[in-house]
Amino acid sequence: MKAIHIFSVSAIAATLMLGGCSGMTPQQNDTAIGAAVGGAAGHVLTGGSAAGTIGGAAVGGVVGHETSKSKK
Repeated sequence: MKAIHIFSVSAIAATLMLGGCSGMTPQQNDTAIGAAVGGAAGHVLTGGSAAGTIGGAAVGGVVGHETSKSKK
């Protein structure tokens, strides 16, 4: 139950932070979304480990960046 609460709070915070990203390119936006989702997932999957959160954010950012290249 605690993991669901943390994930929900993280998702809401990420949504609010990304609301100010209207001036970003689509690739930058996808990178930021990927990093936010990856960080939240890493946090949940590793039980709140800082290394897991940072690792998830890094992997999510790379995935978001790379997947947006095909949209051009």
